[in-house]
Amino acid sequence: MNDIPQDDGRRPAPAAQDASAPDAARRVRLSRRPAMAMGIAAFAVALFAWQWYDSRSEINALRQELARKLADADTETKKGRLIAEQVREAVAETQIKLGVLESRLAESQGQQIALEALYQDLSRNRDEWAYAEIEQSLLIANQQLQLAGNVKAALIALQAADARLQRMNRPQLAGLRKAINRDLERLKALPYVDWVGISVRIDNLITAVASLPLAMDTRPLPEPPGAAAQGGGDNRWARFWREAWAELRQLVRVQQMDKPEAPLLAPSQAFFLRENLKLRLIGARLALLARDDTSYKADLKAARDWLGRYYDMRNNQVASAAAALRNLHEADISIELPDLSASIEVVRSYRAARERGGR
Repeated sequence: MNDIPQDDGRRPAPAAQDASAPDAARRVRLSRRPAMAMGIAAFAVALFAWQWYDSRSEINALRQELARKLADADTETKKGRLIAEQVREAVAETQIKLGVLESRLAESQGQQIALEALYQDLSRNRDEWAYAEIEQSLLIANQQLQLAGNVKAALIALQAADARLQRMNRPQLAGLRKAINRDLERLKALPYVDWVGISVRIDNLITAVASLPLAMDTRPLPEPPGAAAQGGGDNRWARFWREAWAELRQLVRVQQMDKPEAPLLAPSQAFFLRENLKLRLIGARLALLARDDTSYKADLKAARDWLGRYYDMRNNQVASAAAALRNLHEADISIELPDLSASIEVVRSYRAARERGGR
């Protein structure tokens, strides 16, 4: 400290001033360093505070974003659980349905196997079935002819048998087709007789018998005694002649002898007459069904005779019934129907030959 020059008011020398200038500058610089350090420290602290604040803001933002994403993830997880539960239920239902379908598939496979076996059995025996069907059609046609005389039904049965043979298309069955076609031509050549229409007309006559008037019901009634005295006025001579004419008419009776008088019948006799007439018509219908031409015509002739003798022929209903009986009597029902046994024997011989060949 003693080395420091004292300011005595005197100007130092120039050399001394030049030597102390660097030291002063160094001292100034040294005095500025703490301030700079403090500034740098303050800047570093501010920078650290700003970074800390910024990091904290980012962390908070990240926390909020993370919380939001966690909430979204939780929601998605719940939805996924719900969807997974629905998927499990759907899978369970699908498995149940799949089991039902598998059982039905197994059942259908069993049915298919059974159908295949049945088809193979039918395919092996289709010829036998065809022969049996043709024979049955021929038997039906023969029965319709022999029992009912139904030519139309017999034609339909024969045509069905011929169509079945045509579908089979077997050359070895040509003989059977010829026999059936021959029977078809014979049936088509027969005259047509409407047995059903004739039977219906007889039934209508049976129904109308009860309403037909008898001849005795239309006998003219005698004139009342007081009828001649009416309308005469006061003319005595006119009344006298009318009374005389009435007396004369009672004494003399004019009758046509060429036509017999209608017989008088008691109520019980009239009832039995109607019933017997019905029985005659029923007998004619039975004879028609039996193709008995003799009995058919005899019953119709007796019915016509009774109708002309006991019933009023001037009545329109009676005249119409008489005309219907005459037309029915003139109808010819005696038609010789062909026998189809030849065709039946042919198809049976084919079946027997096939059975022998199969053995």
